[in-house]
Amino acid sequence: MKALLLSAYAAVSHRVWADGLVAAFPEIAWTRLELPPRHFAWSIRANPLIWQVTQEAALAQTYDLVVATSMVDLATLVGLCPALARAHKVVYFHENQFAFPASAQQTPRPEPMMVNLYAAMAADSVVFNSRYNRDSFCDGVRDFLGRMPGRPRPQAWLESLAERARVLPVPLPESAPRQANGGNRIVWNHRWEYDKNPEAFFAALGQLIEEEVAFEVAVMGQQFRARPAIFDQARDWLGERVVCWGEQPGEVYHQMLDSGAIVVSTTDHEFQGLAIMEAVTRGCVPLVPDRLCFPDYYDDVYRYRGGAEALAARLGQWLRHPEQRPALPDARAWQWPRWRDAYAAVLGVE
Repeated sequence: MKALLLSAYAAVSHRVWADGLVAAFPEIAWTRLELPPRHFAWSIRANPLIWQVTQEAALAQTYDLVVATSMVDLATLVGLCPALARAHKVVYFHENQFAFPASAQQTPRPEPMMVNLYAAMAADSVVFNSRYNRDSFCDGVRDFLGRMPGRPRPQAWLESLAERARVLPVPLPESAPRQANGGNRIVWNHRWEYDKNPEAFFAALGQLIEEEVAFEVAVMGQQFRARPAIFDQARDWLGERVVCWGEQPGEVYHQMLDSGAIVVSTTDHEFQGLAIMEAVTRGCVPLVPDRLCFPDYYDDVYRYRGGAEALAARLGQWLRHPEQRPALPDARAWQWPRWRDAYAAVLGVE
């Protein structure tokens, strides 16, 4: 089987998925085309043009399978390269633009949403990494098209999509089960951007300090030129409680996860949460919001309801009384051995 693997915005989670897919199916002859994760507006809209100009030989080949992320303008690419239409086309949604929160500096644009929509319409199989992703996409499309002039009604197509779409997470590499780490080290390992809601995390830490709860904190994750001001402010008043700060090389990052007790999310935007899952595989007990994708993957005992105060209350309980922390989730449920057969069925691999 010959397959074309396309990623128009190869962020970390997208590369983890693509690397895992290629490794899980070595019997497939993969051709892999990617664009770097920058200049989002150009990448999501211009990827067919970029590849048509720079990858003409690769696109001219005959493939049995095309696997694309939802940021690939698959409909346009198939129009430019009609031979691709004969392949079985699978679109994988790591996220969807209908449920992506806009910052105060952003105005929602219809173009990225239309790329997602046309990609789903052009695909033979559509896969989402969580039920929340699938459901928010269908709800978002329904609302979006309801505001269009002429108001097209896609009810039948959306119902069909919801029924035939598969939910398959981005699997993690296989690793042996382990016990929860001890101690009082809190880990925050997300992108340093507004949609991860760092303000709520640091507000919770501030409350713990007021209540004289002892803790250490490792604040890691990818950084960008512009980042929320709360990071610099919090670094000052956290003082010696900080054991690690900022983006780290892989070895240091994994050492911090291996020594972490609790990994926290406060995000306003999450479709799977690979950073939390990775920390769990290294022994960190997760504490995540009771919203978005998290009910798909974590039992009630790992979820807090509310904002910073609710988070601080649960953290305070777990830090004062370590014996009350729940056991570590079984991370094998998220790893490739658990999901390879389901992926094989979607890809048409016998």
